[in-house]
Amino acid sequence: MSREQLISRAVATTLEVVDGITPDQLGAPTPCTEFDVRALVNHLMHWAPVLEGSGRKEQVAPPAESDNATTDDWAAELTAQLRATAAAWSTPESWEGATYMGGPNTMPAEVVGGITLGELVVHTWDLAQATGQTPTWDDEVLEHVHRRLVPTVEMGRGMGIYGPEVPVPDDAPLLHRILGLTGRKP
Repeated sequence: MSREQLISRAVATTLEVVDGITPDQLGAPTPCTEFDVRALVNHLMHWAPVLEGSGRKEQVAPPAESDNATTDDWAAELTAQLRATAAAWSTPESWEGATYMGGPNTMPAEVVGGITLGELVVHTWDLAQATGQTPTWDDEVLEHVHRRLVPTVEMGRGMGIYGPEVPVPDDAPLLHRILGLTGRKP
């Protein structure tokens, strides 16, 4: 699978999980302890336009925080935004050179693409755990997330993005190793 397909494949799994969320589950706690399901959906909706812009090499400021997950059509809005994000990252050019991530400074596009992919996988798992679902990803998606996560996880932990590492066996499934690195208990 080419890197241009990675985000689309991850989004497909995210959309399956989103489709399985019922209104009565929006208040359920997630493994991402600062968010319940509603707040995590809002987090994804908040950052998706920025990540879509990143794939198009455009500087897009994060929109104002909102509580979109209380509207009747939150799932349709999130689905449309995630599909747009996947489309923006589906060309070789989106992964090359530099791009923005919500601010005026640029970062390597390959790094921003990896961050986008990692956010999708980890937060989809968070939503699935909170709503009793079991998502699956292609091995290549998980391999890319793990490869990008290992060298940056300590920096992310220092920024408060990840919790303390949860030890998992070296021979654990790759998803479990990713989750342990991000401070989640697989």
